[in-house]
Amino acid sequence: MAEIKYRRGKSTESGVIANERLTSLTGVLLLVLLALMGLTVFSVRRWLPEHFFLGFLLVPPLALKLASTGYRFGRYYTGDQQYQRAGPPQVLMRLLAPIVVISTVAIFATGIELWLFGLRFGSIWVEAHKLSFAIWLPATGAHVLGHLTRTSQAAVEEISFSRSASAITRRSLVFGSLLAGVVLALASLTYASPFIFFRDG
Repeated sequence: MAEIKYRRGKSTESGVIANERLTSLTGVLLLVLLALMGLTVFSVRRWLPEHFFLGFLLVPPLALKLASTGYRFGRYYTGDQQYQRAGPPQVLMRLLAPIVVISTVAIFATGIELWLFGLRFGSIWVEAHKLSFAIWLPATGAHVLGHLTRTSQAAVEEISFSRSASAITRRSLVFGSLLAGVVLALASLTYASPFIFFRDG
Protein backbone atom coordinates (compact mmCIF):
# COMPACT_ATOMS: atom_id res chain seq x y z
CA MET A 1 0.00 0.00 0.00
CA ALA A 2 2.84 2.36 0.84
CA GLU A 3 4.35 1.73 -2.59
CA ILE A 4 1.05 2.53 -4.34
CA LYS A 5 0.65 5.74 -2.36
CA TYR A 6 4.20 6.68 -3.22
CA ARG A 7 3.69 6.11 -6.93
CA ARG A 8 0.68 8.37 -6.89
CA GLY A 9 2.62 11.04 -5.05
CA LYS A 10 4.05 14.31 -6.19
CA SER A 11 5.66 14.74 -9.55
CA THR A 12 8.86 15.80 -7.80
CA GLU A 13 9.25 12.17 -6.77
CA SER A 14 9.13 10.88 -10.35
CA GLY A 15 12.91 10.54 -10.44
CA VAL A 16 12.63 7.30 -8.49
CA ILE A 17 10.09 5.91 -10.94
CA ALA A 18 12.25 7.06 -13.87
CA ASN A 19 15.22 5.21 -12.40
CA GLU A 20 13.12 2.10 -11.84
CA ARG A 21 11.85 2.14 -15.41
CA LEU A 22 15.33 2.62 -16.85
CA THR A 23 16.60 -0.26 -14.72
CA SER A 24 13.66 -2.46 -15.72
CA LEU A 25 13.92 -1.73 -19.43
CA THR A 26 17.65 -2.43 -19.37
CA GLY A 27 16.97 -5.59 -17.39
CA VAL A 28 14.58 -6.87 -20.04
CA LEU A 29 17.19 -6.26 -22.74
CA LEU A 30 19.81 -8.07 -20.69
CA LEU A 31 17.47 -10.98 -20.10
CA VAL A 32 17.05 -11.45 -23.86
CA LEU A 33 20.78 -11.16 -24.55
CA LEU A 34 21.68 -13.47 -21.68
CA ALA A 35 19.19 -16.04 -22.98
CA LEU A 36 21.03 -15.97 -26.31
CA MET A 37 24.33 -16.26 -24.50
CA GLY A 38 22.93 -19.22 -22.58
CA LEU A 39 22.37 -21.09 -25.83
CA THR A 40 26.11 -20.93 -26.56
CA VAL A 41 26.95 -22.31 -23.10
CA PHE A 42 25.38 -25.66 -23.99
CA SER A 43 28.11 -26.19 -26.58
CA VAL A 44 30.89 -23.64 -26.00
CA ARG A 45 33.34 -25.75 -27.99
CA ARG A 46 31.16 -25.31 -31.08
CA TRP A 47 29.87 -21.78 -30.43
CA LEU A 48 32.98 -20.12 -29.00
CA PRO A 49 33.09 -17.23 -31.55
CA GLU A 50 29.42 -16.49 -30.93
CA HIS A 51 30.02 -16.75 -27.17
CA PHE A 52 32.72 -14.09 -27.36
CA PHE A 53 30.64 -11.92 -29.71
CA LEU A 54 27.63 -11.94 -27.39
CA GLY A 55 29.88 -11.34 -24.41
CA PHE A 56 31.10 -8.07 -25.90
CA LEU A 57 27.57 -7.19 -27.01
CA LEU A 58 26.45 -7.47 -23.39
CA VAL A 59 29.07 -5.15 -21.93
CA PRO A 60 27.46 -1.71 -22.56
CA PRO A 61 23.89 -2.75 -21.53
CA LEU A 62 25.37 -4.38 -18.46
CA ALA A 63 27.29 -1.19 -17.64
CA LEU A 64 24.05 0.80 -17.98
CA LYS A 65 22.25 -1.59 -15.63
CA LEU A 66 25.02 -1.36 -13.05
CA ALA A 67 25.01 2.43 -13.36
CA SER A 68 21.24 2.75 -12.86
CA THR A 69 21.13 0.36 -9.88
CA GLY A 70 24.29 1.89 -8.46
CA TYR A 71 22.75 5.34 -8.74
CA ARG A 72 19.69 4.23 -6.76
CA PHE A 73 21.93 2.52 -4.20
CA GLY A 74 23.98 5.67 -3.77
CA ARG A 75 20.98 7.98 -3.49
CA TYR A 76 19.29 5.72 -0.94
CA TYR A 77 22.30 5.26 1.32
CA THR A 78 23.26 8.95 1.17
CA GLY A 79 19.85 9.76 2.62
CA ASP A 80 17.97 11.16 -0.39
CA GLN A 81 14.38 11.58 0.82
CA GLN A 82 12.73 10.44 -2.43
CA TYR A 83 14.68 7.19 -2.49
CA GLN A 84 14.28 6.72 1.25
CA ARG A 85 10.50 6.94 0.89
CA ALA A 86 10.58 4.47 -2.00
CA GLY A 87 12.27 2.04 0.35
CA PRO A 88 14.98 -0.60 -0.12
CA PRO A 89 14.56 -3.94 -1.91
CA GLN A 90 13.57 -7.02 0.07
CA VAL A 91 16.22 -8.35 2.43
CA LEU A 92 17.00 -11.39 0.26
CA MET A 93 17.46 -9.17 -2.80
CA ARG A 94 19.82 -6.92 -0.86
CA LEU A 95 21.87 -9.91 0.24
CA LEU A 96 22.02 -11.31 -3.29
CA ALA A 97 22.97 -8.01 -4.95
CA PRO A 98 26.70 -8.00 -4.02
CA ILE A 99 27.03 -11.64 -5.10
CA VAL A 100 25.38 -10.90 -8.44
CA VAL A 101 27.52 -7.82 -9.08
CA ILE A 102 30.85 -9.40 -8.06
CA SER A 103 30.25 -12.66 -9.93
CA THR A 104 29.09 -10.75 -13.03
CA VAL A 105 32.21 -8.59 -13.06
CA ALA A 106 34.33 -11.71 -12.49
CA ILE A 107 32.72 -13.56 -15.41
CA PHE A 108 33.33 -10.74 -17.85
CA ALA A 109 36.81 -9.92 -16.53
CA THR A 110 37.97 -13.53 -16.83
CA GLY A 111 36.25 -13.92 -20.19
CA ILE A 112 37.97 -10.84 -21.63
CA GLU A 113 41.30 -12.04 -20.21
CA LEU A 114 40.87 -15.36 -22.01
CA TRP A 115 39.85 -13.60 -25.21
CA LEU A 116 42.93 -11.37 -25.05
CA PHE A 117 45.60 -13.83 -23.90
CA GLY A 118 44.20 -17.34 -24.27
CA LEU A 119 46.08 -19.72 -21.96
CA ARG A 120 49.25 -17.63 -21.90
CA PHE A 121 48.93 -17.19 -18.13
CA GLY A 122 47.67 -20.69 -17.45
CA SER A 123 44.34 -22.50 -17.32
CA ILE A 124 43.52 -20.93 -13.95
CA TRP A 125 41.58 -18.27 -15.85
CA VAL A 126 39.35 -20.95 -17.37
CA GLU A 127 38.66 -22.33 -13.90
CA ALA A 128 38.00 -18.83 -12.55
CA HIS A 129 35.56 -18.22 -15.41
CA LYS A 130 33.75 -21.48 -14.66
CA LEU A 131 33.65 -20.79 -10.91
CA SER A 132 32.30 -17.28 -11.47
CA PHE A 133 29.57 -18.71 -13.67
CA ALA A 134 28.71 -21.39 -11.10
CA ILE A 135 28.19 -18.67 -8.49
CA TRP A 136 26.52 -16.23 -10.85
CA LEU A 137 23.87 -18.57 -12.28
CA PRO A 138 21.87 -19.39 -9.11
CA ALA A 139 22.36 -15.92 -7.62
CA THR A 140 21.20 -14.17 -10.79
CA GLY A 141 18.36 -16.64 -11.27
CA ALA A 142 17.04 -15.83 -7.79
CA HIS A 143 17.59 -12.12 -8.45
CA VAL A 144 15.59 -12.25 -11.69
CA LEU A 145 12.74 -14.22 -10.13
CA GLY A 146 12.63 -11.87 -7.17
CA HIS A 147 12.26 -8.81 -9.38
CA LEU A 148 10.37 -10.40 -12.28
CA THR A 149 6.86 -9.17 -11.51
CA ARG A 150 7.79 -5.56 -10.78
CA THR A 151 10.36 -5.41 -13.59
CA SER A 152 7.88 -6.66 -16.19
CA GLN A 153 5.22 -4.23 -14.97
CA ALA A 154 7.60 -1.27 -15.06
CA ALA A 155 8.88 -2.23 -18.51
CA VAL A 156 5.34 -2.56 -19.89
CA GLU A 157 4.40 0.81 -18.39
CA GLU A 158 7.49 2.36 -19.92
CA ILE A 159 6.90 0.96 -23.40
CA SER A 160 3.11 1.23 -23.53
CA PHE A 161 2.13 4.39 -21.73
CA SER A 162 4.96 6.83 -21.23
CA ARG A 163 5.48 9.50 -23.91
CA SER A 164 7.42 12.07 -21.89
CA ALA A 165 10.79 13.51 -22.81
CA SER A 166 12.22 11.60 -19.85
CA ALA A 167 10.88 8.33 -21.28
CA ILE A 168 12.38 9.08 -24.69
CA THR A 169 15.72 9.74 -23.00
CA ARG A 170 15.55 6.46 -21.12
CA ARG A 171 14.70 4.50 -24.25
CA SER A 172 17.51 6.26 -26.09
CA LEU A 173 19.96 5.24 -23.37
CA VAL A 174 18.87 1.60 -23.59
CA PHE A 175 18.95 1.59 -27.40
CA GLY A 176 22.29 3.42 -27.32
CA SER A 177 23.76 0.78 -25.01
CA LEU A 178 22.63 -1.94 -27.41
CA LEU A 179 24.10 -0.06 -30.37
CA ALA A 180 27.36 0.42 -28.48
CA GLY A 181 27.36 -3.30 -27.75
CA VAL A 182 26.96 -4.12 -31.43
CA VAL A 183 29.84 -1.79 -32.32
CA LEU A 184 32.04 -3.28 -29.59
CA ALA A 185 31.18 -6.84 -30.65
CA LEU A 186 31.93 -6.09 -34.29
CA ALA A 187 35.20 -4.43 -33.32
CA SER A 188 36.16 -7.57 -31.38
CA LEU A 189 36.02 -9.55 -34.63
CA THR A 190 39.11 -7.70 -35.84
CA TYR A 191 41.20 -9.46 -33.18
CA ALA A 192 42.17 -13.10 -33.58
CA SER A 193 41.76 -14.45 -30.06
CA PRO A 194 44.42 -16.98 -29.07
CA PHE A 195 41.93 -18.81 -26.88
CA ILE A 196 41.29 -22.21 -28.49
CA PHE A 197 40.99 -24.36 -25.35
CA PHE A 198 37.42 -25.46 -26.01
CA ARG A 199 37.92 -25.92 -29.72
CA ASP A 200 40.75 -28.40 -29.39
CA GLY A 201 39.20 -31.77 -30.03
